Amino acid sequence: EKVYKTNKHIFLCRGKWEKYMVIAVYPGSFDPITNGHLDIIKRAAQIFDEVVVAVGNNPDKNTLFSDKERVELIKKSVFDIKNVAVTEYSGLTANFVKSQGTNLIIRGTRDSRDFVFEKEIANLNSLLDNQIETLLIFANKDYELISSSMVKEIIRFDGDVSKFVPKPVLSALKVKVKHEKNKKIY
Repeated sequence: EKVYKTNKHIFLCRGKWEKYMVIAVYPGSFDPITNGHLDIIKRAAQIFDEVVVAVGNNPDKNTLFSDKERVELIKKSVFDIKNVAVTEYSGLTANFVKSQGTNLIIRGTRDSRDFVFEKEIANLNSLLDNQIETLLIFANKDYELISSSMVKEIIRFDGDVSKFVPKPVLSALKVKVKHEKNKKIY
C-alpha cells in the first residue's frame, strides 16, 4: 500500500495512519514587513501545514506602524498564500506559541550576528518551555542585507525601497514618512 504525501503530514500512530496539522509560528515586530520576511514566510508555508505570522507587541519598542497597521500590511502582503494566518500578540512568545497548539518557532537569519542572537532567544524560549523548538531559515542571498530598520532609514532620506518591501508596504511607508516629515515642520 502506498502513502501519497499531501500538504498534510501523515504519521503512523498505534498501527494506523493519522493526519496531523503541523503549525509553526513566525514571531517578530515586522515594522515593516520586508521582502526578506515575505520570502521566509513563503518558504515556511511550503514546509508546514500552517504558518502563523505573529506580530509582537513590545511596549519598549518605538515602532513606525501600530500593531494593527503591521497586521494589516502583512495580511495584504500574504493574501495569496492560503496556509498563512496573521495575528498580533503580547507577552512571552513561548506562551503564545503554545496557545497556537504548537511548539515550533520559525526565525529567519541573515548573518552570523543574527545567528548568535537567534540562538540566545531560542535557548531562552527552551528554558521557559523545554518543548519549544526554534527552526532557523537562512535568508535568501537576495535579501540578506535587508532589515526593517534599514528600510525605514533609506525611505526617511528619500531613498527608493521599492525592491525591499511588498507593494502595500511601499504605499504605507510613503504616507507614513510624509506625515512624519509634516509633523516636524510644524
